[in-house]
Amino acid sequence: MKALVKTFTAAALIAGSTFAMAAEGPGAKAAKANVNLSTADFALDHYVAVTTAGESAGVEQLFAEDFSQKIQSSNTQSNSRNEVVKSLKKQKGEKLNCTVSTDIIEESADYMVAKVTLKFENFTKTDLVTLERVDNNWKVSKSINSYK
Repeated sequence: MKALVKTFTAAALIAGSTFAMAAEGPGAKAAKANVNLSTADFALDHYVAVTTAGESAGVEQLFAEDFSQKIQSSNTQSNSRNEVVKSLKKQKGEKLNCTVSTDIIEESADYMVAKVTLKFENFTKTDLVTLERVDNNWKVSKSINSYK
């Protein structure tokens, strides 16, 4: 049930931002989108939308300044905040053909660790995501990916 609520919340965030961008029209001045990251759940839902549904609004706002990403594979790779943000911006509008599930592993007033599982046809990607409260907003501070 909790996963279903999160899925609908993510869909609502995506739809809301899409309608907001469409309402501006083609001649509107481009401005940075301000995404609601006031709770860990909102931040996690937005992270899922950004990484799986091609959402581009608020990408810079979502990641902490010291964000790091580690990809566990035969050739372990690390990416900085700037590399990840740049990559995600290039994927604007691209939706991944996968089933997404999220599980909260640990949660407190100031941090959350979540497991985001993306099931593709031939493999599964597991993303352990750490979120932290920074002032009044939540930010993604770390991501560790593995593949099966």
